[in-house]
Amino acid sequence: MLQIDPSQVSTAELHGYLLGAVAPRPIAFASTIDQEGKVNLSPFSFFNVFGSNPPILVFSPARRVRDNTSKHSLDNVKEVPEVTINIVNYATVEQMSLASTEYDKGVNEFVKSGLTEAPSLKVTPPRVKEAPASFECKVIDILPMEIKGVVVP
Repeated sequence: MLQIDPSQVSTAELHGYLLGAVAPRPIAFASTIDQEGKVNLSPFSFFNVFGSNPPILVFSPARRVRDNTSKHSLDNVKEVPEVTINIVNYATVEQMSLASTEYDKGVNEFVKSGLTEAPSLKVTPPRVKEAPASFECKVIDILPMEIKGVVVP
């Protein structure tokens, strides 16, 4: 069995090991909106449902490996604490790949990926019309990660 000490490998290497070891993993599109009304759509494989009473869904917009900056999805939910979690299926896997490209802030990944924005009923961020299921969520908490006394906001 392969043993890995996370402190001895790069973040990119550790990310790859985690993605390969924890499978199958659901993937979700998180659609968010900033305070100027610009939509962002990003896929997250670090996503899951954590409970049904109350219903809790989580996703982890980890910091960018290349420069440790925060992702637009995280910035957006800090500005507008709502998110629509949209399930990715085989029929949308190519669009998921296109939406995962690193675009500048303000670029609409719905347009870039060819997916269709559909209005949500309870929150501002749109849902993905092609998704087999969408969950309109209010953000109740954003938890910064802490490792060895170092907080990653």
